[in-house]
Amino acid sequence: MKENTGHVVVVPYPSQGHINPLLQFAKRLASKGVKATIATTHYTVSSICAPHVGVEPISDGFDQGGFAEAKREDLYIESFKSNGAKTLSLVIKKYQDTSNPVSCIVYDSFLPWALDVAKQHGLYGASFFTNSATICNIFCRIHHGLLTLPVNIEDMPLLVPGLPPLNFHDLPTFVRFPQSNPAYLAMKLNQYSNLDKADWIFDNTFEELEGEEARSVSEQWPGKLIGPMVPSAYLDGRIKGDKGYGSSLWKPLSEECIEWLETKPEKSVVYISFGSMVSLTAEQMEELAQGFKESNLHFLWVVRASQLDQLPKWFTDSTKEKGLIVTWCDQLEVLEHKATGCFVTHCGWNSTLEGLSLGVPMVGVPQWADQLTDAKYIEEIWEVGVRAKEDDKGIVRKEEIIKCLKQVMEGDRSQEIKKNAIKWKKSAEKAVRDGGSSDKNINEFVKSLMSSKGN
Repeated sequence: MKENTGHVVVVPYPSQGHINPLLQFAKRLASKGVKATIATTHYTVSSICAPHVGVEPISDGFDQGGFAEAKREDLYIESFKSNGAKTLSLVIKKYQDTSNPVSCIVYDSFLPWALDVAKQHGLYGASFFTNSATICNIFCRIHHGLLTLPVNIEDMPLLVPGLPPLNFHDLPTFVRFPQSNPAYLAMKLNQYSNLDKADWIFDNTFEELEGEEARSVSEQWPGKLIGPMVPSAYLDGRIKGDKGYGSSLWKPLSEECIEWLETKPEKSVVYISFGSMVSLTAEQMEELAQGFKESNLHFLWVVRASQLDQLPKWFTDSTKEKGLIVTWCDQLEVLEHKATGCFVTHCGWNSTLEGLSLGVPMVGVPQWADQLTDAKYIEEIWEVGVRAKEDDKGIVRKEEIIKCLKQVMEGDRSQEIKKNAIKWKKSAEKAVRDGGSSDKNINEFVKSLMSSKGN
């Protein structure tokens, strides 16, 4: 009789920051002998190209343009729920009478309806959280009524079991200002709505990094820490040829970036990227541009095509000796490069994990949501960088940028930051290596799948 290897269908929320870690998890499972299939929206399906991982399209109701076609979070989430549930069921049925019937749905925690679909078909369901355990701790407590919104500035610092004291500017936007984006807050809280029915809960973090943050909320949220979900080549090297996530909604300009970096001295370049979602104001772009120019450091700045017209007119010509501006690049390749000495980041969780995993000191310039809390940890808890302070208009001024760059690139504090960055890099590698804490948790999951044919 053929051994049951299990068949996991992985369902990401269809944005780059969510597809990447879930696809990486699918690759990890495939490397351990599990059949893995990623089910993603028609609009994003062509961007997936990963060896040993199957791809199936499902519908969010906006097959031509995805979220951009919907324009509103609430409308998009509702449409994805109804269309996604129907089309995910069809994927499950497609494999029903084959030698590899689906045994488990691993779904992005933003899509709790996928757990309902799994249970309707008698399958295991596992929720995958793409943010930090700290953020899970906070929103889980809000969902269970253990923390009430809005929090008041006069009650600061906020004391949450398992977390360091959090000041007002360390808290996620939706905790400080619940009315600023009700649809997004609802989506954050909805992650916990049916979690008691999940057979497993996974989070893209690791024991040494956030073990205490996860344990202190384990009664309500028994998360298994399985990260960092960064391509294997940068960590343990056990998945052959795994140098990229295998998904890109943009076309990276890797060669130009790498060729430019090759001409620069070791650890001399400031790499700047604000991710795929953040849009900066023209005023903030001006201050950053002035700061990078006046710092007199080499810099590689990723500016999305839609933001290029926000750059000051004088900037490109006056900095071409020192800087390179591109619309996209392979972030992992840049972070790994010996010329890179610092990462100016919006502190999205994937970028934070990549900076930690590759041992690159960071300057945090968080913009909204969970980035504010991630930035606190970068500076104060893990001590791998500094956080740029905003003025009372919410703008990080050029003087602040220059000060932060000097702290991370030069002087006494930079030595301590660099030492800590290497320490966390080793810790991340250890977690995913054979017998590491995250590897053990993934192996337990695989063992459960292989010893059972559904529930």
